[in-house]
Amino acid sequence: MNTGRRPFRPLIVLPQRFSATASALHYGTVVTARALSEAVLRAGGEPFMMHPGPPEEAAGRLARCDGVLLPGGGDVAPQLYDTGTEVHERVYDVDAEQDAFDLAVARHALASGLPLLALCRGLQVVNVALGGTLRQDMGGEEAGHRHRVHRVALAAGSMVAKAMAGARATTRATATAAAGSQKAAGEADKVEVSCCHHQCVDRLGDGLTVTGRAADGTVEALELPGRRAWFTAVQWHPEDTAASAPGQQGLFDALVETSRGQGS
Repeated sequence: MNTGRRPFRPLIVLPQRFSATASALHYGTVVTARALSEAVLRAGGEPFMMHPGPPEEAAGRLARCDGVLLPGGGDVAPQLYDTGTEVHERVYDVDAEQDAFDLAVARHALASGLPLLALCRGLQVVNVALGGTLRQDMGGEEAGHRHRVHRVALAAGSMVAKAMAGARATTRATATAAAGSQKAAGEADKVEVSCCHHQCVDRLGDGLTVTGRAADGTVEALELPGRRAWFTAVQWHPEDTAASAPGQQGLFDALVETSRGQGS
């Protein structure tokens, strides 16, 4: 019998990004990429755009949430991970308030067991939050991964590989009937990703393991073995193609699905 009740949508927090301008607005704004919120909504989650605030309040504000999505954005201030090096000329859009809030969100999510998906800058924030460092610039336009689509090799059996392969396998259910011998985890061992970054991981943060690399060796995915809650961080932007690429949407699906157990 239809009770009229809607399916539970886990509340997925997306820390907003500060922006100097936005169309039709006279002042500085806080924004969230539409593609990100749509990917969460498609996955069955409720995107909750959270305004950055005092870092000491992050834990209390996150108490009502079921999962966290740390999005991309500007560069993390180099002083937060390497006090002895000058700031590279290509470092851009550094915001101390944004950094402090994102780091507090990452640390609380990791410590409290909230499911967490970190994207691009989000991966870098997690690495810094756990004591790691970043390369301030990968070496200019030719060496960087700005506005590029390239292949990433994923570690078999990793959370990122399972999430991406699982989504693809579901979509291809009828087509794979004749190819049942193909291992599920292997389907996502190498994936095409949309990247837009000039920085990357240098020294890994405590406990982190690399689960994805580009052909040039750049770290593209990180996980925390043994963590009880679902977590993966990717250096690319799955939201760019999630609407048409089931494997990329699978990352958002996995975040939302594992967040369902957090709500009441």
